[in-house]
Amino acid sequence: MKPAPSRLVPTSKTLGLATLIALAACTPRADTGPVVVSAIGGAPTLADPARDVLDTPARLMLDATAQGLVRFDATGQVEPGIAKRWSVIDNGTSYIFRLRGGEWADGQPVTAAEVVKLLRRQLAPQSRNPLRPFLTAIDEIVEMTPEVIEIRLKRPRPDLLKLFAQPELAIFRVQPPSGSGPYRVIAQRRHSVTLRPAFDPARAVEDEPVEPSPAANVQLIGERAARAIVRFTRGETALVTGGSFDDWPLVMTTQIAPANRRFDPAAGLFGLAVVDRSGVLADVGNRAAIARAIDRAGFVAAIAADWAPDTQLLPEQLDSAAPPAVPGWSLAPAEGDPSPRARIDQWRTVNPGDIRLRVAVPRGPGGTVLFGYVGAALLSLGIEPERVAPDAAADLRLVDAVAPYDSGRWYVATACQPCSEAASTAIEAAREADSPRLRAQQIAAADAALAADVAFIPLARPLRWSLVSVGLKAWTGNSRAWHPLSHLRNDSN
Repeated sequence: MKPAPSRLVPTSKTLGLATLIALAACTPRADTGPVVVSAIGGAPTLADPARDVLDTPARLMLDATAQGLVRFDATGQVEPGIAKRWSVIDNGTSYIFRLRGGEWADGQPVTAAEVVKLLRRQLAPQSRNPLRPFLTAIDEIVEMTPEVIEIRLKRPRPDLLKLFAQPELAIFRVQPPSGSGPYRVIAQRRHSVTLRPAFDPARAVEDEPVEPSPAANVQLIGERAARAIVRFTRGETALVTGGSFDDWPLVMTTQIAPANRRFDPAAGLFGLAVVDRSGVLADVGNRAAIARAIDRAGFVAAIAADWAPDTQLLPEQLDSAAPPAVPGWSLAPAEGDPSPRARIDQWRTVNPGDIRLRVAVPRGPGGTVLFGYVGAALLSLGIEPERVAPDAAADLRLVDAVAPYDSGRWYVATACQPCSEAASTAIEAAREADSPRLRAQQIAAADAALAADVAFIPLARPLRWSLVSVGLKAWTGNSRAWHPLSHLRNDSN
């Protein structure tokens, strides 16, 4: 993806950033010494995914210090974590993992019994882990031997390993917060931590040094996008990660070289969920009128030249029995069909009065651009738009999420906030399906029902960017938009 010239009107914030950057030398650090990483978000803390929603710094921290049974490599493919190998038997309903000789931060060995206990906690009914709703096929997690565990399923789930590679399913001790590596925390400040590769008895060799070289360390900083961008231009960091459409306009105010600007081919959802189906949004024709009125092409072009608009829920067929459903509102109107404004005006004759819709979008410059386009569409329909915070009560809420695994069920379930009875029934039937064929049929039915219901208004696919020093040769764009700290350089562990 090539960056486009900014089409935003400069604000005091963007001008302030540009001024700072003009004073900084654009010399990202080379591939020597510890890797310094700025992750956009809050301070990097080791948080419990069963209790908290994790931002990018917290996810990186968890992935670096508390790996799961498996994990992602630099390309987004599954590789061993605590488990050194695994097998799938009984027609895909049993996954058997053999653990390697890992150690907790206190030096105690990682055992199958504790791994089973910690995984069960993340998947318990009271857990707030965001992946739990997509793991209901798990029937049991059991210890077979002190080095082997089995995950037994009620029905086959081909994408199970991709879910277990997510940081939210890391093997994480709550008290004290710790994991088995691949890194250990050796220093911590308010907004940063320094990590050192952990000793791995399973990979130890006779001539391995007692302590890793300081060049193998990673410093992880959690901070606002503006600070991270300025730090990169000064050559103080080798990587800025976790960027989204909301902060990309800040990058466009800089002179950072195109070679340092990287984009992920992220798979996921970017669009407006209809979260309050009362008033004007209770009518499917009105929802379709709003969906049709939004200038997607104008919006994505205002952010990045090669960011493509989209009108379909599924990015491709995936495991659905049918190609992605095409919403009726995205097709050319038939002769005699009312315009979007005429459709809303017809409804208003029966429901007189002012119409106001709350639109929840991020607070950054990208969110401002998005609200401008959505607000313009609503105003053209005679609807007063109101911008609210991402977590505030709203009528339309932006969903900007990367898919954790490659199934249409994630898309339809995430888009239903809420949706029609037909769509909800098909989503539940897909979850309970005992064969891939039935599951595929129900995903297709849910996709078609959501398109007909206009419960979700697609706009594009998630935009995810990083700023990458040329020294980080192992950095690879991938559909997960995930870049583990242990896979940033070719000499990484």
